[in-house]
Parts: sequence; C-alpha cells; structure tokens
Amino acid sequence: MSNEAKQQRVESTLRLAPVVPVVIIDDASKAVGMARALVAGGVPAIEVTLRTPAALDAVRAIAAEVEGAVVGVGTVLTARDLENAWKAGAKFAVSPGSAPRLLDAADDSELPLLPGAATSSEAMELLERGYRFQKFFPAVPAGGAKLIGAWASPLPQIRFCPTGGISLANAPEFLGLSNVVCVGGSWLTPADKLAASDWAGIEALAREAAQLSR
Repeated sequence: MSNEAKQQRVESTLRLAPVVPVVIIDDASKAVGMARALVAGGVPAIEVTLRTPAALDAVRAIAAEVEGAVVGVGTVLTARDLENAWKAGAKFAVSPGSAPRLLDAADDSELPLLPGAATSSEAMELLERGYRFQKFFPAVPAGGAKLIGAWASPLPQIRFCPTGGISLANAPEFLGLSNVVCVGGSWLTPADKLAASDWAGIEALAREAAQLSR
C-alpha cells in the first residue's frame, strides 16, 4: 500500500468521530464489552495503548468480535510494536513521536501510522515524509490549542489529532481549529468503569463525545 493510500485510510479513521478513545486496559476480558459500548455510543475508532500486557489480546478480541469497531494500537515505539499490532488485527497505529527507525518500518508496513509531533520542526519533518495527518502530543503540556492553532497558517497541509490532557471540557477548543480533525482522550474509558464492567456508563460517555462539534 502506498503512503498516500495509508494517509487516506488514516483520514477516514480519524473522521469517524470527534474523539478517538485512548484506552489503557489491564484485563483483556473487558475489551469486547468496552468496545461494543463505544461503538454503540457513536465512537468506533478505538486506540488501545501498548502500556499493559493485556493490550494485544484486547486488540485481537475487538478485531475478531466487535462489529463496527476500527481498532488501533497506540504507544507504538518500535518496528516490532508495529508488526505485533498488524498481526493482532489493528487497523491503524499511533506513536507519541517519530523515531527514524519506526518511520522506516512504517514505510514497509501495511499498517497506517499516525506519528506524533510536539514542535513545528517535527511536524515539518513528518510532512517531508508524506505524513499529512499527525498526532499533536502531549497537546496541553506542549502548548495547547494556542500553539497548534498558530501552526494552521504556515502548515496548512497538516491535520492533527491532539492527544494528552484532553477532556470533555477542553475538547471543543481544539475541535474548533481548522487544522484539527479530531482529538484523542482517555476520559471515555475510565479505570473504574472498566473494572466494574459499566458498559452503560462508557456508552453514555461515548455518546456525549460523539455529539461534540468540529
């Protein structure tokens, strides 16, 4: 698959809903119920981060059993992470940054990558490699909506998914920017609701997020 084709696939994924849930899951048996709740709430693109041993099993379960879910893998740091994500059935991968070896591996992978940038120089370097869609991370600590909004004029080719410190309260500030396609946030799948299998509660949070304007 060409890089442009992968960029188009990333775009279609990011445009599915205003928010991509960023999920940290400790128990893979919770994955299917969680994902079904998110999809029912109107948030089908789901990023499961590689921060726990259960992550890849969760991705496999969602990919195999949850109709309508577009599951991806986050916190991808290495070529092996990228390969494992692809084998687990992920439809996209997300990285907090843009290490050269990871980008080289992504060139050879069928899995579309959303790499991270925190400065205009990093964003420009990614654009040189064909990445028109990038993760802005960590969004709030790096400068928030004011910083990314300032990039819209000199870097009009790039669309961002800000992640890091995003909440229901500040998401509209980011979603109102011309160069933001969606945001990523962990508030849709809080640890207490996952532990309690509170799927109705997660669906309610997803429904609220899906109604955000952009």
